[in-house]
Amino acid sequence: MKRSFGTVPVIGMIAGILALGGIAGEAAAGALERIKESGKIKIAYREDAAPYSVKNAIGEPAGYSVDLCRAVVVHLKAHLKLTEISIDYVAVDSANRFEAVQSEQADLLCGAATATLARRELVDFSIPIFVDGAAVMTKLEGPKNFEALKGLKIGVLKATTTEQLLRNIVEKTGLDSEIVTVTNHLDGRGKLESGEISAYFSDRALLVYLAAQSTEPKSFRIGKRFFSHEPYALAMKRGDSDFRLAVDRALSRIYRSDNISSIFNNAFGGGKPSDILRAMYLVSALPE
Repeated sequence: MKRSFGTVPVIGMIAGILALGGIAGEAAAGALERIKESGKIKIAYREDAAPYSVKNAIGEPAGYSVDLCRAVVVHLKAHLKLTEISIDYVAVDSANRFEAVQSEQADLLCGAATATLARRELVDFSIPIFVDGAAVMTKLEGPKNFEALKGLKIGVLKATTTEQLLRNIVEKTGLDSEIVTVTNHLDGRGKLESGEISAYFSDRALLVYLAAQSTEPKSFRIGKRFFSHEPYALAMKRGDSDFRLAVDRALSRIYRSDNISSIFNNAFGGGKPSDILRAMYLVSALPE
């Protein structure tokens, strides 16, 4: 038996297809199109995440991630064939940073965001921009390795995942060290300098920064051993593949150039990238 499609269902089907096409067209109009049309990019940054993202002494956004994003913008300008791209900075905190890119209040999140599988359900991430992890800083004449801290005092920032990590390590290894919590990193460095503690435990890049900013940067030893793994990346709205590709292309080119060295040195006061970070730059410099 033959069946025919009624006029109304066919029209409805066509209308539905056209509507879907319209939705797809709107979805395709992502960050690159907005940037090209407006000549403006919105960058989210943290005011309190030094040395990655911070408001400096004169009230301007600064830090490793912010400088890296500025370099990305230079590449985006060439990619879009624009004479200029202005940057609108959007201050965010740890609670609302991902919401800012989800809602298009910001095109790019330039902070110290660890790329995790759970977070990838919310936003997209670029190729890695940094690899960090917890490490130990001692005085140059102090303990030479972590095992030598047995029975000694180790400082750590209070109420952080790093504190819990340290407590777990001390318990599992039977190190029997006394954990001294501090309210800020400068206090931790001060207690290490005065001898109140024998070591300070924090993310290695932050330890490099703390040592570089001290009056005697060469008086510290920072261990190469990592006790955790934190891959940082730039975050952007989920599903905008063209924008993510443009950002990844820019980062790859930056990693292949000398520009990454100046960006690192500017943020970390002349400190040298760790072996794992140098490897990350090499692996993430994707070929054209």
